[in-house]
Amino acid sequence: MIRTCVFRCAWVIAALCGLAVGLPEARAQQRFITIGTGGVTGVYYAVGGALCRLMNKERQRTGIRCLVESTGGSTANLQGVRAGDLDFALVQSDVHFNQYSGKGPYTWDPYRELRSVFSVHPEPFTVLARKELGVRRFEDFRGKRFNVGNPGSGTRASLEHLLSALGWTLKDFSPALEMRADEHGPALCAGRIDGFFHAVGFPSVNIQDPTASCGAQLVPLAGPAIEKLLAENPYYAKAVIPGGMFAANPQPTETYGVIATVVAPAPMDDDVVYELVRATFENFDEFKRLHPAFGRLEPAAMVKDGLSAPLHPGAERYYRERGWLR
Repeated sequence: MIRTCVFRCAWVIAALCGLAVGLPEARAQQRFITIGTGGVTGVYYAVGGALCRLMNKERQRTGIRCLVESTGGSTANLQGVRAGDLDFALVQSDVHFNQYSGKGPYTWDPYRELRSVFSVHPEPFTVLARKELGVRRFEDFRGKRFNVGNPGSGTRASLEHLLSALGWTLKDFSPALEMRADEHGPALCAGRIDGFFHAVGFPSVNIQDPTASCGAQLVPLAGPAIEKLLAENPYYAKAVIPGGMFAANPQPTETYGVIATVVAPAPMDDDVVYELVRATFENFDEFKRLHPAFGRLEPAAMVKDGLSAPLHPGAERYYRERGWLR
C-alpha cells in the first residue's frame, strides 16, 4: 500500500514538474519592471499608467509585467534610475540634458550611462497667481508667498534655472514654500500662497481646479531673461497657453517649456526596452486615447525631440525596423 502511494505520488509530482516545464518560457520566467513617474494627479503618472497598460497586454508572450511608481518627479526619477531602483522613468528634457551632459546642477557628476527611449508631450511652464493679487508678470512675485515645488521635482529644477536667469534666489520669495503639485492649487484658493510655478502637460487638474474654483490667473513668462534662456538652452521652446483653455483666463498666455521624455539606464536589457517601445507604437492609437495630453503626438517627433542622451539600443532597433531612423 505504501509502495503504491509512493509510486502514485512520485508520478503526480513528475507530471506536475512536466507541466511546469511545458509552460511557456515567458510565464515561467516572469520579470517585473518599474516606471518612475510623478504625483498621482499629474500627467507623468498617467503616462506611466498608459505605458504599463500596453506593456501588460503582452505579458503572456513577453513574461514582463510593468508597474507604475509615484515619485517626487524628474530629479528623483533620475536618482532612482541611477541607483537601480527604477527601470524606466519620466524626466523633463532640461533635467535629462543637464544630467547626461553634466551641466547646470550636475556639473560635478554627469550621468553618461543615461539613455533615451522616446519623448512624449510638451510641458509648458505654467504660473498661477491669486486673483486678488493683480499680478501681471513673474517679477511681481518678489516678496510674495510662492510655491517653488517639492525638492527632487523637475518643476523645482526648472524654476531655479529661471531664478538664476533673473538674478534671483529662493530668498526673494517671502517665503518660498515646497508643496507638492497636488497641494498648491488648494493652498492658492485658500489664500495660503500667492502663486506657484508648475511644469505640466495639458490638460491638468492641478491647473484646472484653481482656475475654476477661485479664478486663479495665468501669469506670462516673457522678457529679456526668458529670451536669453531660450537662446542658450536648446531643450527649451516657446509656448502659448491658448485663451479659454482654463476658466477665468480668456486671453492667450505667453510662456516657454520643455518636453517629457522616457529614459532608461544603458545596462537595461535591450529586449525589455524593445518590448516597451514596441507595445507603445504597435498600439499607438490606443495610447493616444488614454490621455488628452497624448492626442497630438507623432512618432516621427517622439524618436528625436527633447532626446539629449543617446538612444537606448533596444529603442533604436525598433525605430530602424520601422524606418524612422536611417
